[in-house]
Amino acid sequence: MTVNKDMTIGEILDADMDIAPFFLNMGMHCLGCPSARGESLEQACMVHGVDAEQMVEEINAYLATK
Repeated sequence: MTVNKDMTIGEILDADMDIAPFFLNMGMHCLGCPSARGESLEQACMVHGVDAEQMVEEINAYLATK
């Protein structure tokens, strides 16, 4: 799996729940709420002041180790 910034948080977590700490670390603590499940990675990063491209790189680097 490769993550991109257009994927929803729900899609990413459904594919691999071990990615949840990446979202928790950026301050997104309500991973089960409707907004979190429906917004894109890019939208979540924007709301939480995180660089979306960097987050994509970090998640994909993590996934490459699995």
